Amino acid sequence: MTFRYYVMAIIFSLILSFFNQFFWFRTHPMTISTLVIQLLSYPFGRFLARVLPAGPLNPGPFSIKEHVLVALTANCAGGTAYAVDITVIQKVFYGEDFGFLANFLLILCTQMLGYGMAGVLRRYLVYPAAMIWPANLVQVALFNTLHKDEELAPGQWSRFKFFLVATSGMFLYAWIPGFIFPVLSSIAWICWIKPDNLVLSQLTGAGGLGFGAISLDWNNIVSFLGSPLIIPWWAQVNIGLGFVLIAWVMVPIAYYTNLWDAKKFPILTPSLFTTEGHHYDTKQILTNNVLDEKKYQEYGSLRISTFFALTYGIGFAGLSSMMTHTWLYHRHKLVAQWKQSREHSEDIHHRLMQAYPEVPDWWYAALFVIMTVIAVVTCEVWDYKLPWWGVLLAIAIAAIFALPVGLIQAITNQQPGLNIITEYVIGYMLPGRAIANVTFKTLGYISMAQAMTFTSDLKLGHYMKVPPRAMFWAQLLGTVIAGLVNLLTANWLLSSQPNICTKESKDFQCPSANTFYSASVIWGVIAPDRMFGPTSIYNAINYFFILGFLLPIPFYYLKKVFPNTFLDYVHIPVLLAATGMMPPAQAYHYTNWLALGFAFQFFARRYHPDWHLRFTYILSAAFDSGTAFMVLLSFFLFTIREVEFPAWWGTRYDLCPLEGEPYYPVPPAPTPAA
Repeated sequence: MTFRYYVMAIIFSLILSFFNQFFWFRTHPMTISTLVIQLLSYPFGRFLARVLPAGPLNPGPFSIKEHVLVALTANCAGGTAYAVDITVIQKVFYGEDFGFLANFLLILCTQMLGYGMAGVLRRYLVYPAAMIWPANLVQVALFNTLHKDEELAPGQWSRFKFFLVATSGMFLYAWIPGFIFPVLSSIAWICWIKPDNLVLSQLTGAGGLGFGAISLDWNNIVSFLGSPLIIPWWAQVNIGLGFVLIAWVMVPIAYYTNLWDAKKFPILTPSLFTTEGHHYDTKQILTNNVLDEKKYQEYGSLRISTFFALTYGIGFAGLSSMMTHTWLYHRHKLVAQWKQSREHSEDIHHRLMQAYPEVPDWWYAALFVIMTVIAVVTCEVWDYKLPWWGVLLAIAIAAIFALPVGLIQAITNQQPGLNIITEYVIGYMLPGRAIANVTFKTLGYISMAQAMTFTSDLKLGHYMKVPPRAMFWAQLLGTVIAGLVNLLTANWLLSSQPNICTKESKDFQCPSANTFYSASVIWGVIAPDRMFGPTSIYNAINYFFILGFLLPIPFYYLKKVFPNTFLDYVHIPVLLAATGMMPPAQAYHYTNWLALGFAFQFFARRYHPDWHLRFTYILSAAFDSGTAFMVLLSFFLFTIREVEFPAWWGTRYDLCPLEGEPYYPVPPAPTPAA
């Protein structure tokens, strides 16, 4: 870990964590990929190697391992801390603020608890060759492109030349849907034929079920699901089947048969409603941000869209199916790996890594204990309304699910979330407490998700032969920088942007924070017993747990009866997790994502395998890089100066005005008593 590494790692981590947190608040979120940092750090590293004096500051040429460490640090800094959501909804929706120290400590412990889990998981998710972590293959391809010479046939492009051309092309093109012609981001052409037809708008609008809606905006397509160019086609088929069955079969049937009074609400929305379809004002039922039973009885029950309710049910099924699937398909491998965990692996990468000293288990254990203590102290000292046993239970849930989730992500690049089950558990145990609910969810869900991030990074280091101890400290540095910058950025925006995270704000409506807030009301304030209990109209949602538990079983035994068929590729947890990002993701995101996946992971892979092997991952990195450069330049040139492209038909956002309207007209709101 050289001086050059620290200079680049800190600078790029600061930049990436700031911009990604900033864009997270935007009405149309944007994530700048770590691949951009890989690209920028390469010429910067070579520049420092030329200009710095030889010696401790400059030990030699800029190496690929040094480059990997810079990118890994930035990767740990590049995400947006989930606990920032707690700060946002406290300030915007609940009118409270525990202060900078409390917020930072909560961010720190939730972001770093996953390290301890990663120390255990590395034996099962890093060392075995079968755990490929597909997202890492893009980064490996780019590292090799930048650092290794290629033997080229006459007239053949190098991967680096291809990368530069594709990046430049996407940079130029991205201005069209991103600034000049934003209608291209969501072309709901069927809806445009008859925009005054309500049902047609609900089914075909970009804000509805998106039948036929087309997007020509790379950033829009990959904003929630990631790049379809890197995910195996069999996994995409499972996601596509799940999406069609849920969003295009179950939801229309449920909506137009008026299941759970569906027609009183829009077909796809995370918003909260009264029984008559009006906005649900949570402040009317709270006293000191805890449910007031008398006020609740006077104000009335909470209602949500049928799609929103079904996504929770599918989430229940996905979670229980994950446990069954892991036991049926992976139990023998897990037992074998457990027995071999202290032995040398036959994986070639692992054998080569034996040249470096491994990170001792006690490093991970010590960090895990320290972060657990910080979490308990933070929740006890400040009024998060989550007792110490709740903190420990949340961490235990994260630890239990980390391995089965890791097995799925390491193979399919899809991560089933624990957000729903954590909300469900604590909602029953501590009903009426919104902040306790989201804090428990963050500790349980994000600790596991961070463990996946750290484990994936360890696998990347495995591929690139980076010393494990250097990896450990690089990850810690990036995580601490990210937590600090994320919070400072959030506080700045919350204090400087009027009406932030509300519909009154044009540019900063915070779709993720609004979904987070809705969940805090559903699971925290109202609580699952009222929302999904025996007396609720949504009670049937609970049976999805049983459905998910049973679904993998017939497919497992059918696969044994009919080996070497399509049944080998049926993956129930991935299929059920398909709509896990909806909302805030829209249906048309999925269809366009799948279309690109078909073009590259099926067509190009099957009919042009040499081109696919050589260029597909590079193309994904180039598209991310070109789009990110365009967004950054647009921000500095126009956004901060509040300059917009001249209004014309292509800049309109109201071409399908009824897509977010309910089937039944909303009656006039009751007049408040004098």
